Parts: sequence; structure tokens; C-alpha cells
Amino acid sequence: MAAPADNLYLALVHYPVMNRKNMEIGSALTNMDLHDIARACRTFGVRGYYVVTPFEDQVELADQIIRHWTHGKGGELNPSRKEALEMIRVTRTFEQALEEIEKKDNREVVTIATSARDSGDCITPRELKTRLKNNASHVLAFGTAWGLTEGFIDSCNLRLAPINGPGAYNHLSVRSAASIYLDRITND
Repeated sequence: MAAPADNLYLALVHYPVMNRKNMEIGSALTNMDLHDIARACRTFGVRGYYVVTPFEDQVELADQIIRHWTHGKGGELNPSRKEALEMIRVTRTFEQALEEIEKKDNREVVTIATSARDSGDCITPRELKTRLKNNASHVLAFGTAWGLTEGFIDSCNLRLAPINGPGAYNHLSVRSAASIYLDRITND
């Protein structure tokens, strides 16, 4: 049985991220990312799930989807989906999410970036699990599109080692990566 990650939060960042040409962009949110990552967060006992986008139309879309599943017919028809989507908070910036967490928990917030790109200075999911035993809140940041920008990654306190398969191909969906990391962090 997985141990709850009661001082772990997840943030899905839509800006600043990179496109396939390695240019900084803002990306559009997807319905599947909201649903599937919220369900993974609820399954693995994550404290909260932040969706970060500076774009007004994307904020409105996220709010509409969340309302349908938490206050509309969707929540009546699927209470477990409602329970998962109630975890989502939408913020305009990553810094705003961090401020909300720090204010709510009244403790230090440690940021952890994820990336499919390897760098030598990464911690493993097992090391992160050990770090979760301290008294800080931890925010695991995922990037959409082609991933978080290097500047964003460098601004985080830690970087989690990438998920690698047996071959050279390494382009998981963010939904898959979030689920794999959460399983590795919370289970033995």
C-alpha cells in the first residue's frame, strides 16, 4: 500500500515551457491532463494539484471543466471523478501556487523540477521519498509541450531524474510521467 504524500503537491506548468524548436512558449491545457493527473494525485495521496497558466481563456476553460465535474452533472454521475477534480487549483504563475501553499501550510516550500532531459545533478524518486519526511512542503513541477524551460528548471531547488525506458525513445505524456513518478515516490 502506498504511503500518502501529505506534504507533496503537483504543479502542471503551461508557461514557461518549450516547443519542439527549443523556443519558450505557453501551451494550451487539455481536458485529459486535468482529469488523469488529478486522479493520480488522489490515488497517491498528494496534497494538491496546481494547474499553472497565464492565459485568461485557458483559466476560464479549466474552471468550466472543473465546475462541471465538481458542481455540475458530471459530479453527480461520477462522484470519484468529482473527488479528484476538487483537488485542482488554477493559478496564473508558479510563484502564485507556491505562495498559496506556503500560506496554507505555514512552512518552507521545496520545488522539484521534472524533465525527460538528463543532467548530472538529479535526485531519484527514492531520495525524494526520503526528503518528504522533513517538515517542508514539496512541489513537483511538470511541464507541458516539450517540457519546462531550463531557466524554470534552474530556479527549482531540486531536479528529479528522468524516467527512462530500455531504448533511446523518451517522450512520455505528462499524464504518464506524473503517474509513474507518483508511484515510485510513494511506494517502496
